[in-house]
Amino acid sequence: MSADEAKRSLAAVMITDIVGYTEKTQRNESLAMSLLEEHRKVLREAFGKHVGMEVKTMGDAFLVKFQSALAAVRCAYEIQRSLREFNAGRDEERRVVVRIGLHMGDVIEEGHDIYGDAVNVASRIEPLADPGGVCLTRQVYDQVQNKFELPLASLGTRTLKNVRVSLEVYKIIMPWEESASSKDDSVLPRGRIAILPFVSFSPDPNDVYFADGITDEIISTVAGISGLSVISRTSVMGYKGTTKKVWEIGKELGVGTILEGSLKKAGNRIRVTAQLIDAATDRHLWAQNYDKDLDDVFEVQSDIAKRISDALSIRILAPEVEQIDRRPTRSAEAYSLYLKGRYLWNKRRLEDLKGALEYFDRAVAEDPDFALGYVGKADCQLLLRNNFGIEPKMNLESAKRMVARALGLDPELAEAHATRGLILQTEFEPQEAEQEFRKAIELKPSYATAHHWYFFALRSQYRWKEALSEIERAVELDPLSPVIIGNYAGCLFDLGRTQEAVRQLESADKLGVLTASTLAGLAMLHLYLGRQADAAACLERASKVEPGDLNVLEMEGFLEYLGGNHSRAKAVLERGMEEGAKWSAYAQKFVMDLVILYSKTGEREKALEGIAKLEAMPEEMKYELAYKGRLLAVAYAAVGDAERFFRMYERMIKANMADVRDLRLMPLIIPQADLIYKDHRWADLLNSVGLEDIGKGARP
Repeated sequence: MSADEAKRSLAAVMITDIVGYTEKTQRNESLAMSLLEEHRKVLREAFGKHVGMEVKTMGDAFLVKFQSALAAVRCAYEIQRSLREFNAGRDEERRVVVRIGLHMGDVIEEGHDIYGDAVNVASRIEPLADPGGVCLTRQVYDQVQNKFELPLASLGTRTLKNVRVSLEVYKIIMPWEESASSKDDSVLPRGRIAILPFVSFSPDPNDVYFADGITDEIISTVAGISGLSVISRTSVMGYKGTTKKVWEIGKELGVGTILEGSLKKAGNRIRVTAQLIDAATDRHLWAQNYDKDLDDVFEVQSDIAKRISDALSIRILAPEVEQIDRRPTRSAEAYSLYLKGRYLWNKRRLEDLKGALEYFDRAVAEDPDFALGYVGKADCQLLLRNNFGIEPKMNLESAKRMVARALGLDPELAEAHATRGLILQTEFEPQEAEQEFRKAIELKPSYATAHHWYFFALRSQYRWKEALSEIERAVELDPLSPVIIGNYAGCLFDLGRTQEAVRQLESADKLGVLTASTLAGLAMLHLYLGRQADAAACLERASKVEPGDLNVLEMEGFLEYLGGNHSRAKAVLERGMEEGAKWSAYAQKFVMDLVILYSKTGEREKALEGIAKLEAMPEEMKYELAYKGRLLAVAYAAVGDAERFFRMYERMIKANMADVRDLRLMPLIIPQADLIYKDHRWADLLNSVGLEDIGKGARP
């Protein structure tokens, strides 16, 4: 055996890390150092009790090796129990909360250090643990199951950075978590329901869209029943193909009742199986099989909705019964085309939106009186316009016509009223938009999209308390929607609650629901809080989720900018301007970013050239005027032109066009921000948008 081989061994590795230690250090360094030493004393006592070899400390972290997985798991529990006692009775500032990761694998010993597979994996597992919790891999679980006293719950399979294969991750259910869990289960609201994706057992794989479409339509039908709170599609689709238990899903979504089912389609015949389950007890409330012709699918949906209400003892009022029984179209072919369109629309990607629009076109050609088909067309056109900047004027006008046609066919269609509200908000008519959103919510109280879009109308009027209430209701109805969670975090940031915004996004990130753009938003918050390493980690992951995302590229530019790497920041932002050229709005945003950079590096002439480009932007429509105003206001601030900055903001505020998020970000990104903050008009500006003081030193 060679010397190198003799240094290799199989061991259990533990990584520990204090939650929020950097923030504690920034707030009170002497207190943070004192807590660090107290924490080390607690942990080292546990290491000694369970024969753990302390390899090294890494700032506020420990690397520890154990000869057995069971010793490592028992030590991890001992640490969390001891720290829980340590924190009892202490205020928040003096508490020490630790995350722990465990893995069993090969280690290589070199002097007093170790490295290898087990160390790498343990370091990736640790951030997955809850504050005060312990995460471990399947390799550890296999060694300790039926030997360790506490339950271990699977968190599913995770893909870890620099780890070739995905690993199943588990967590220790602490005794204090168990008691809280059983208490929570008993009070899960039965009137809050999740309708899980129906499983397709059809021989044709293309029929998956039909099963998803049936799920969508049952959600939509049940959402029209007063007294029920129905989780939206975005959140439930994350459980497609899941192996999680019903009670786990119930806890994650905060629902007391779950509907699950399957569908098999053969020719013009369908077989639907549905069962309603009490999430807390796993008890079936009812189950039913339906064998029908495709033309009778609406009858199946309405019957399921009525049975749900009966099982939950919720009385359906006469108008709601009429709504449930109403068929959106008499054509099975039109309905099938519509479901294909919605299947693609929900993916939100450019090519999918174009494909969805084709299906909606075919659906209304098959049935010209199909109101939902026209709403689908309008929704596609609005996303093509708002998300991708494609033919903005033409798509907006067409969306208006489609919604008008839908409401002409069905004046009580909630989806049509919500889409009309978004059109009005896009045109910066918040009061008129509000009427439409309120109508949509009245018709379908559980329609998360209506609450989400209503939030924008309220925010544009600086009605912060009401806006926060609406976005919180949207999160309640669609807790796993990345766009809704992103906008909720944005609202918290607007209100100065940055730490809370970060927690919301990090919680969603643990569930794996964040998109590249939302991760870019989380990176921005980290930059605002001075956490450049955390921001860099977010952006690295985001670039893998969706390579080439322009929001990610912009944040990468600002990361370099704030790190003082101005030449690299310039290269990144110029690349963003080139890649965004196909969608002019993106290119213009990067022009604004470069104005900020040129101001920082003293290249004033280049900065003024950028401002001239922005001033030449078109403003035929209110949307263009608002976007141009926002970019110019920030650019004027960047070059220290306080007069034009205040003039532009006053103009936008009067027209409900101002984006106040830029005001909070200015201390971070604007090199001459003090010239704005010292102006006597600054306090009046903040007061007019209902915000507290923002200025130099306001960044936490």
